[in-house]
Amino acid sequence: MINSDPAVRAAATDTALRQVTHQNTIYEATVPVALYVAAILSHPAIAVDDFGHRPDTPPHRPTLVRLLEWLSDTAHDADDECVAMAERHCGKGFLDEVREMRAFRDLRPAMFSAVHALLSHDNVDVRDAALVAAIPLAEHPVLTAHRSELADHARRLLTASTDRHTRDRVLDAMKAWGHDTNVLEDADDIAARERPARFKAEHGSWWATDGTGGYSEDPPF
Repeated sequence: MINSDPAVRAAATDTALRQVTHQNTIYEATVPVALYVAAILSHPAIAVDDFGHRPDTPPHRPTLVRLLEWLSDTAHDADDECVAMAERHCGKGFLDEVREMRAFRDLRPAMFSAVHALLSHDNVDVRDAALVAAIPLAEHPVLTAHRSELADHARRLLTASTDRHTRDRVLDAMKAWGHDTNVLEDADDIAARERPARFKAEHGSWWATDGTGGYSEDPPF
């Protein structure tokens, strides 16, 4: 993952990360891998990666961006919303039983520190990936003071980014933190927000969820 050859780094990174987060699950091996990923974000081999996009070469996703996206997705799989949903199904002692997720959540400050340093990176893709990774990590109680700073970065992102996934993650965080997002949303954001309600109206009440990921009625199949 820190090989000097970008192709070797890419192959090793995809192989390693895919095996420790299969089906959005945090395994025992996920936690030390997450700490390793955080530790190498500033490694020289990764820091000097090629962030350019030359028309004569295939699309290239820098290792740094890939690592940040993995941290973001993993932190999202262990965020407060996921825990609350699991507790509705399994009871309030869910985290006592799932030690791997609890360990990951306990270590969020260490990972946040590494990600935070990249919020002002020269490359916009790195900055955006760092912000999306920092948001779920900042749910840790000792990191809540950083939310004001992250909101400033979020406003900057929303003025420029057109990536649907990124905008959804950032807007959800802003709303959860009590910010008025109406002035930050564009037409695509509004359409994406209204789409679930329109889909439900068009396809009937059985699409309505019961708040726990299930359905209020049996699907017609």
